[in-house]
Amino acid sequence: MSALREIMDYNQKFVASGKYEEFRTTKFPDKGIVILTCMDARLFELLPRAMNLHNGDAKIIKNAGAMVTHPFGSIMRSILVAIYELKAREVFVVGHHDCGMTGLKPDSILEKAREYGVKQEKIDTLQDAGIGLDAWLTGFSCVEESVKETVRNVKKHPLFPPNIAVHGLVIHPDTGKIDVVVEG
Repeated sequence: MSALREIMDYNQKFVASGKYEEFRTTKFPDKGIVILTCMDARLFELLPRAMNLHNGDAKIIKNAGAMVTHPFGSIMRSILVAIYELKAREVFVVGHHDCGMTGLKPDSILEKAREYGVKQEKIDTLQDAGIGLDAWLTGFSCVEESVKETVRNVKKHPLFPPNIAVHGLVIHPDTGKIDVVVEG
């Protein structure tokens, strides 16, 4: 059975039984926070529990590495929307140890893209168009430094309000222990 079929079968029973009722809340984060964290599957339940968060407490944005690398990309837009439209009053950037972005090199991803059937001509077209795949597909060497850089990128955005705190944290994906890297 495909994952889609399994999900849809379960969802039909979930809705029919009213299990959704316990998750009802508003679109506004009850604790007034927005979190940018990594998409790592180990953090799915661990991070909210380690931060004492429940459904409705926070806006949670996820991407590879918990990074803001482009000032006008969707991650920064989401943070700004959370603040201006959804009443978030603090931002937390939460990286984690043993992240898949640690030491990531563009050659590895591009080689795997070719193995999946992406033609070299498409890669060349992107390179020739000045996309900068080497920078875009590069990870980081130190999670703490990456978190600090993302905190700086958020704070220096021209539309980011100066009175909103941006904190930088690193969580251990095995224990849930959180360390403060930047206290905003």
